[in-house]
Amino acid sequence: MAVESQTIALRCSVCKSKNYFFRVNKKKKTDKLELKKYCSKCRKRTLHKQAKV
Repeated sequence: MAVESQTIALRCSVCKSKNYFFRVNKKKKTDKLELKKYCSKCRKRTLHKQAKV
């Protein structure tokens, strides 16, 4: 039985660059992912939101 996983990217809400990539299970994770992560372009911790790859 194969797990239905999907690759997603986290996009910086300030500079709009894609910095992080994850594989998530589509059946378990239905809401959008939002995390505070470090952006190398902005050089600070900013809010990153889920985006298409």
